[in-house]
Amino acid sequence: MSDTLDVTITHHVQGQGGKYVAHPAGESTTGYLEWEPGEDCDGKEVRVATHTIVPRKIGGRGIASRLVDHLIDHARRKDFLIDPQCSFVAAKFDENPDWADLRAS
Repeated sequence: MSDTLDVTITHHVQGQGGKYVAHPAGESTTGYLEWEPGEDCDGKEVRVATHTIVPRKIGGRGIASRLVDHLIDHARRKDFLIDPQCSFVAAKFDENPDWADLRAS
């Protein structure tokens, strides 16, 4: 994985949910992380991470991890919790115990 890969990540609200989209420089193919609203927990909004998709053409460059990092940063800034139903997002939570305060229980 290259930390110097130029990737722009944008957030798009779609209905009541949304999508974080990764745009690698020089590529027309994008990856994304989708979320939908969950049940509020302890008075906080919950976003359910449902899918992380990175097509093979742009895979192997750490794009999925960057999408999750962006979700985590957004949760810290906007003060919401995450229900990691996507297996990739759940694995990243398991690898990062310092994110436990953001996990919806």
